[in-house]
Amino acid sequence: MALAQLLISKPLMSNHNRGLWGYTGETPEGRPLTVQSTGMGGPSAAIVLHELAELGVERAIRVGTCGAVDESLQLGDLVRAEAALPEDGVSRELGAEGPQPADPGLLASLERAGGSKPVTAVTTDFFYEYTGDPRQRWIEAGAGVVEMEACALFTLGPRLGVAVGCLLVVTDVFPGGERVRIDPELLESSVERMGRAAAAALADANS
Repeated sequence: MALAQLLISKPLMSNHNRGLWGYTGETPEGRPLTVQSTGMGGPSAAIVLHELAELGVERAIRVGTCGAVDESLQLGDLVRAEAALPEDGVSRELGAEGPQPADPGLLASLERAGGSKPVTAVTTDFFYEYTGDPRQRWIEAGAGVVEMEACALFTLGPRLGVAVGCLLVVTDVFPGGERVRIDPELLESSVERMGRAAAAALADANS
């Protein structure tokens, strides 16, 4: 709801199926925009993207949070995923092998929106790790951040005719192997920057 209030002049609730709230309306510039929760993980995100496609959505940018794999990334950094590695069940079930690219047009629009760093994401089914520390494997594969939805969306989007991009806030870093979380004030300001950049990128792509 916070992003909808930030980005849409008069947000109207358009969905609450499965507890996943969605709001639609117009930006202050008069452009139509929908802000829709996808839930956590590839299966939920894939269902939402499929249903948005059935409603006529042609472009979508996943906004959310991620953990840093690249140690040069700092809490609050914005990153745009150029591609995502399939370590999740949905992407593999869809036949993904190797990095799955973001839509090039949306990626260029996110770059023009400014303020974000290019990364490769790795998409996993686990928020917490139960099978040891996989970060060295992810680093060797070229990943800069870890998250839970991008690869599923990048893989499914072309099948549905939906261009998909991804913009994330770094909310977790691991100095010395210990998780450090972002503080609430920095999270709030970073999410606002992310939302504005994503809306600007969608406007750019539609122009």
